Amino acid sequence: MSYESNPILDKLPKHLKQFIKPQNYEEYTAIDQAVWRYVMRKNVDYLSKVAHSSYMDGLKKTGISIDHIPNMYGMNRILKEIGWAAVAVDGFIPPSAFMEFQAYNVLVIASDIRQLENIEYTPAPDIIHEGAGHAPIIANPEYAEYLRRFGEIGCKAISSAKDYELYNAVRHLSIIKEAHGTPQSEIDEAEKHIGHLQENMGEPSEMALIRNLHWWSVEYGLIGTVDHPKIYGAGLLSSIGESTWCMTDKVKKIPYTIEAAHTEFDITKPQPQLFVTPDFAFLSQVLEDFANTMAVRTGGLSGIKKLIGSKALGTIELSTGLQISGEFSNVIENDGKPIYIQTTGGTALAYREKELVGHSTAHHADGFGSPIGKLKGINIAIEDMGPRDLKAYKIYEGEEIVLEFEGGIKVEGTIVTGTRNLMGKIILITFEDCTVTQNNKVLFQPEWGLYHMAVGQHIVSAYNGPADLNSFNLMSHQITESTIKLKKDEKRIQLERFYEQIRHFREGKNTTVSRNKVLQALKKDHPKDWLLPVELYELAKQDNNQEFQQELLEHLEHIKQDNPKLGHLIDDGLQLVDTALVS
Repeated sequence: MSYESNPILDKLPKHLKQFIKPQNYEEYTAIDQAVWRYVMRKNVDYLSKVAHSSYMDGLKKTGISIDHIPNMYGMNRILKEIGWAAVAVDGFIPPSAFMEFQAYNVLVIASDIRQLENIEYTPAPDIIHEGAGHAPIIANPEYAEYLRRFGEIGCKAISSAKDYELYNAVRHLSIIKEAHGTPQSEIDEAEKHIGHLQENMGEPSEMALIRNLHWWSVEYGLIGTVDHPKIYGAGLLSSIGESTWCMTDKVKKIPYTIEAAHTEFDITKPQPQLFVTPDFAFLSQVLEDFANTMAVRTGGLSGIKKLIGSKALGTIELSTGLQISGEFSNVIENDGKPIYIQTTGGTALAYREKELVGHSTAHHADGFGSPIGKLKGINIAIEDMGPRDLKAYKIYEGEEIVLEFEGGIKVEGTIVTGTRNLMGKIILITFEDCTVTQNNKVLFQPEWGLYHMAVGQHIVSAYNGPADLNSFNLMSHQITESTIKLKKDEKRIQLERFYEQIRHFREGKNTTVSRNKVLQALKKDHPKDWLLPVELYELAKQDNNQEFQQELLEHLEHIKQDNPKLGHLIDDGLQLVDTALVS
């Protein structure tokens, strides 16, 4: 096992465990630790004034350190006290899997950390975003329940075939943008490809809409009033650039409503507007309003059509409770209602999320088709017939019968048996020597074997994924592209060593290091590096070594002149040092 389990992680289904990877804590360099420390110190200093109170409380409750990248094992020991756990993953994972982890009270944490060059913002999920952004807020019980419920509903959202293409394109962009030395032309090409996909998505799927809700609440949400908002979204909490930008008048503040589901976002740019919820409970209200529009609650013809459009594994549930899981390929409709449904390939039947004996994908390897609705000219639906009604209409073992449904579907054959649910309702009728037709079109013929006819007047629910997780092999996830590790040359290895020496000096592990020699080497071999000189300045300030302080300030001034974009980062770092020592 590549991770340390606990009672919460033990409950994860197998298909989610395939996304978990080891954190490999020893691979974090001293530069990575310095990046974490800088961002966290700056965040805590600033966010203590503008973040929702749950953030600072949550940092304490979750035990997330300002000085050290969190170790997943340590986080889990603390998170379990609030009923949650965390696992490491490789960058973006498919949205439905991400949501399903949340439904099990598990935070997925991309264990990579942003490069120093992207210290303010990265489009790639990283441990600063996940660990310092998401984890602290879940210590708030109302918000934690919202997150869990969001996952539960979100993983049932139906995607379109184009959604997965967009997911792969966004994942690719996030990887190359964070990778060291990617040519700008390659980044431009990837961004152009995403733009083209977004312009040609067609009608947004349920997953696209609920992903918008997730973005404008969990990732980029504000809370309070439009005039005096506070930050709670993890994307803002973990971005030292956007957390400041979002509080200016340049970013429009809008009351949070279900309309947020129809507001697109661009992952590559700062957000032009943000939504403000009055409190965490209101988030759940909007989520339930949105869920009421989803096929999981509305079913019907539109639900089955969404599943056909997804070209992926999905489930419909009939009014009897019978659940049919597979890849839906066709629906015959009449008068705006579905009258016959068809899957292709392995299909499984279930009741209350448990596969029916004898109705696995092996039994329905070539697909499954069945009429839906009422019999023609008979007021009572088959599912509402008691044993005497069924016998009166000759729906009975051994009877040769012709069942004609509204819309012209005809089932002719000999009844072998029926299957009932716990409430005594008939949910499935098995025929032999059976022919199923609509007008002159043959939908099933006797030589294909036994015909299993689903019983159900309505499709009450349609959703992504199988009813019974054990019915299908879901261990099929293949990552097409992994995050790119930095290829280190001698200069990089030397710079990491300098960072490590200074870190050890600050922590008292080795106080014999000559900080002056480190600075001279930086000036000579790494003249653009600014973060380590800021850390050296902090140590010089603590020792009250004014001469060394002055030399460092002059060096940092040269860096600012050569690289004006680094100016505010350097100034903020120096201010943090001065403020910390005064306080």
